[in-house]
Amino acid sequence: MAGAKNRRQGPAAASPERNSANGNATAHVTAAARSIADDEPRENIFLLWPNIIGYSRIILAFASLYYMPLHPRTCSLLYSVSCLLDALDGYAARYFEQSTRFGAVLDMVTDRCTTACLLVFLSSAFPRWAILFQGLISLDLASHYIHMYATLAMGGAENSHKNVDKSRSRILSLYYTNKTVLFIACALNEAFFIALYLLSFSSPLLSPSLLQTVPDHAAEAIHQGAQVNSSLLKHIFANPHSAGALELARINKMDSFWPWVLAGVSFPVMALKQIINVVQLVKACKWLAEGDLKARRAMGLPRKRKTA
Repeated sequence: MAGAKNRRQGPAAASPERNSANGNATAHVTAAARSIADDEPRENIFLLWPNIIGYSRIILAFASLYYMPLHPRTCSLLYSVSCLLDALDGYAARYFEQSTRFGAVLDMVTDRCTTACLLVFLSSAFPRWAILFQGLISLDLASHYIHMYATLAMGGAENSHKNVDKSRSRILSLYYTNKTVLFIACALNEAFFIALYLLSFSSPLLSPSLLQTVPDHAAEAIHQGAQVNSSLLKHIFANPHSAGALELARINKMDSFWPWVLAGVSFPVMALKQIINVVQLVKACKWLAEGDLKARRAMGLPRKRKTA
């Protein structure tokens, strides 16, 4: 018994030394790890180049919305540059190795919000077709939100919403993995809505109000209200709702030829983009339903009811 006791106590007696040695080793490893971590440069995710480009897109989008009511040329230019920067931030992310989940979410949210704002304006410019534009807004937001949620819930937090396997959907896989297809689809989709926006200022066919003339008393009131202000900022950022801006918009009425050409060229791609949104919505819903079905089976649901 004594021998057994000594055998039991032997390791125990030696354990403080071992524990001390292990503790020192662990402390040295932890200190070394902290030293390495301190030596590594700390990155500010919010100030990475792709995200800075994303902030620039937001600023340009807000500026385009400011000029949207009465300055179609300025608005279209700012809006188009904001959309084109969408391709640049992806290139910057790959070039600088700065792809982040925050950047991906920022990019998607900016795309959805800018498109929605333009469609809201088109709803007011063409009230007869307002329900169609409202439906396009809903489809765009719903399909992308459910697709991203399904990717995170079913594919894991590390999986990108652009990693779509061909077995799940060939058209979505081509759309998200081929950068040329993705750029052309998104660019021409936005180009169609920009063309409609320009046509609201230039085409009497779509906007019969353009055929109306300004009465003499209204024109006189407009000229009296168009006062010149000496402030430099007010010259640069003129109020788009002022009487002077309204008169300027009427004088600089646009020709509808090129907007019609742009609308005709981009319409098939825009229609295809909406079909892709529908496919994306349906596939994401089915993927979530598959996950729900597996989870319910794991919980033993539905339970068999006893029959009398």
